[in-house]
Amino acid sequence: MPITKTAVLLLGFLLMALVAATSRASLTFSAGIENSQWYLSSSIFECSLTHNIPRYGRAVFFHEAGENLQFYLSTPRNPMRKGQAALVLEAPTWRPGSMVTDLGYVAVAQQTRPISVGQSKASQMMDSLLQGMMPTFTRRARFGDETIRVEVSSINFSQYYEDYLTCVAGLLPVNFRQVERTAVFFKVDEAVLSDSDIQALEKVILYVKADPSVTAIFVDGHTDVTGRRIYNRRLSKDRAEAVTDYLITAGISPEVITTRYHGERYPVVDNRKPESLARNRRTTVRLERGTKPPKVDDSVLDITEEGSF
Repeated sequence: MPITKTAVLLLGFLLMALVAATSRASLTFSAGIENSQWYLSSSIFECSLTHNIPRYGRAVFFHEAGENLQFYLSTPRNPMRKGQAALVLEAPTWRPGSMVTDLGYVAVAQQTRPISVGQSKASQMMDSLLQGMMPTFTRRARFGDETIRVEVSSINFSQYYEDYLTCVAGLLPVNFRQVERTAVFFKVDEAVLSDSDIQALEKVILYVKADPSVTAIFVDGHTDVTGRRIYNRRLSKDRAEAVTDYLITAGISPEVITTRYHGERYPVVDNRKPESLARNRRTTVRLERGTKPPKVDDSVLDITEEGSF
């Protein structure tokens, strides 16, 4: 039976469709049943649950002190194209028939942590893993037309979950970034700590006592521009010493504290704007890690006669 021109064209179209389908095949990164592992890292500063994904990198649930739960993918070479990846919760191949939950899209960046997920979706992902589901990210390949799939396996996840919850319960209420620089503010002509000031300082004290890498604390007193310079210098000294005394009374070693006072110098806002002066009536507390407090020249801190200004 002779082959008609129509049949030739149809065969050509079928071949083209086959080639196109092949070029759009998916490449899946996933840990199989035999090598799916989770690892817990815990401290009072952070808790993390890490899952190794062969040939890809890591999937990490990360909860830092003072912050919300986050999830991220880490890879030395991101195979996904920059843009938006679809995130779904689906059943593994050995559990067919379960419903797929669509969590929407997440951003893909060209970096070693190409995908980061915030608290809400990260919590849903964690809950789904406890139910044996598999969070999956899908995105076009960075180079080529194939689809990239990254699957997060639920196997062995539940055995670390209780320990993870225990770790989270023991986290500090703040992290270093949140207390690295703290400002307490004062009323006009006063050097008395308010309740809110004390609450802020208590967070600093709690963190410093927990983190031995904090080796220097700088306390700097300031005033606004109202008043005479010698008076402002004395007032800034009183404000700085009020904070220093509170830290020492709470158990912070005076050896790590450097106390300084500057009067109206170094304003954070323009002193010519009366409505902003309150922000200059402050004492700042700055923490440093891994360094020793520099030796302080006492002559710099002395209250001098007004004629010296």
